[in-house]
Amino acid sequence: MALGLSQPTPYFPTPMLLPNLNFTINQVAAVCETLEDSGDIERLGRFLWSLPVAHPNCAELNKNESVLRARALVAFQSGNFRELYGILESHRFTKVSHSKLQAMWLEAHYQEAEKLRGRPLGPVDKYRVRKKYPLPRTIWDGEQKTHCFKERTRSLLREWYLQDPYPNPTKKRELATATGLTPTQVGNWFKNRRQRDRAAAAKNSTCSYRQGGAYESFVTPPSHDCLESDCSGTDAEGREIHNFRKNVCMLLMQFKRFVQVIVWQ
Repeated sequence: MALGLSQPTPYFPTPMLLPNLNFTINQVAAVCETLEDSGDIERLGRFLWSLPVAHPNCAELNKNESVLRARALVAFQSGNFRELYGILESHRFTKVSHSKLQAMWLEAHYQEAEKLRGRPLGPVDKYRVRKKYPLPRTIWDGEQKTHCFKERTRSLLREWYLQDPYPNPTKKRELATATGLTPTQVGNWFKNRRQRDRAAAAKNSTCSYRQGGAYESFVTPPSHDCLESDCSGTDAEGREIHNFRKNVCMLLMQFKRFVQVIVWQ
């Protein structure tokens, strides 16, 4: 017996449409620059992820320097160094971006080297990393980059060093403010300078020793009188002593001539 009820109409939920973020290239670049300057890298990463894959001007967007720099920064902060290197090597950036991108390139390689070696890198280690992974020409205009202090900075440090080779923390902070360095850099400079001065002093002391009286007293054998001294007795024991001293004196004289030839060459 039919109850006269109609069949229920099947329900198909309406799909939720995601907002289509069709920003212009200039708008995307402006947002990237604003978020980059604010230092909110997490929000910058979310914004880049929200951009539509099929952007109307996808090719131009992928060549925009502000967008590429933002992608490089997000890759660096997330530890995705392979992606970072790919971005930096595939696009020629303008000189305005060089300093920041060079710092990311070097720091990424430093971190990889530290992870591989299991210890912090020293100045020599970082120098070797820079030699092994030179800056790509896409973020370097060919101008030689120096990691040394400027001449004015070195002159100021030398003046303070002559006054006090062992500055206290307060003086280090004053020097750091005057030179634009950090107190750690100032302390390292003074430490290295003291080591160089000690090495130079030791070298000069060695040369003076060789050329001075200590050297002569060491290599100069006894006088010739010892060969003809009264130790040559008539008995057998006296003759043995005389021959022994004579041989020793002859060996010392030969050694002196040998050392003089080596030293004065």
